[in-house]
Amino acid sequence: MSIAAVLKFDFKSAIMLLLLAAVWGGSFFFGEVALSEVPPLTITLHRVVWAVPILAVIVLLNGIAFPRSPSVWGAYLVMGALNNAIPFSLIFWGQTQIESGLASILNGTTAMFAAVVAGILLVDEPLTAKKITGAALGLAGVAYIMGPSALTDFNPSNLAQLAILGATLSYSFAGVWGKTALTGQPPLMNALGMLVGSTVLMMPIVLVFDGPPNLELSTNVWGALLGMAALSTAMAYVLYFAILVRVGTANLLLVTLLIPLFAIGLGFVFLGEKMGPDAWIGFAIIVLGFVVTDGRLFSAFSKKT
Repeated sequence: MSIAAVLKFDFKSAIMLLLLAAVWGGSFFFGEVALSEVPPLTITLHRVVWAVPILAVIVLLNGIAFPRSPSVWGAYLVMGALNNAIPFSLIFWGQTQIESGLASILNGTTAMFAAVVAGILLVDEPLTAKKITGAALGLAGVAYIMGPSALTDFNPSNLAQLAILGATLSYSFAGVWGKTALTGQPPLMNALGMLVGSTVLMMPIVLVFDGPPNLELSTNVWGALLGMAALSTAMAYVLYFAILVRVGTANLLLVTLLIPLFAIGLGFVFLGEKMGPDAWIGFAIIVLGFVVTDGRLFSAFSKKT
């Protein structure tokens, strides 16, 4: 039995998943380019603010009504913080100290940590031995990448890697919040709402810490910022929900393992970045953690034998 058969993927869904991994993996590449002229918090603001009108047009074209309830928009504000403002800012800051490919590898632990956080906080998603083991393997992969020196020599690189892990934890809480507070809302409206919420949050933060954004940027940096907003954010959310309908949440989480491959490839080709053997071995351990958390490949193998 093939992996595709176990995961119940058709060709179109697989292509869509690869495209989603490419545009999300591209966000690490775009971020690296933008950091040459723009500080991390301002990059986060650019990413969300330019994505809002694009996604708003898509929502309107789909005939989705904007919610009027203040409580819903309050929930969007929290979701914007957990799923956009906090993790984007942490990742972009982390990329000031480590390569984009390494940042994407550490980000690959999101699915495992999300499973544990959901298991602790949600009654209908109990914490199982598979989830705990998968998360432990994810942490082991991270520990291998950081190395034993992280305990004795705490440098900016180590702090940057912890910042990426903080971003994955924020994503995990965002998943729980979305399920408890926004389940009844249309998915695309949820995406637009949290982008609006994160924009509202990031504007005063950027003004206080970075000052008014400098718009006199190079063509390459503007291309990276707009690519991040249009492709890695607006288009990514449209793809995300389309794939979710076709193959379900479990299969969609596979994208977290594909993202680093695109991010590493783009970093190698265009930025000259190279991942050391420790990063690849750590990534392999993280992949194993995901496979254990998911469980379907092991179940299929046990049935076959």
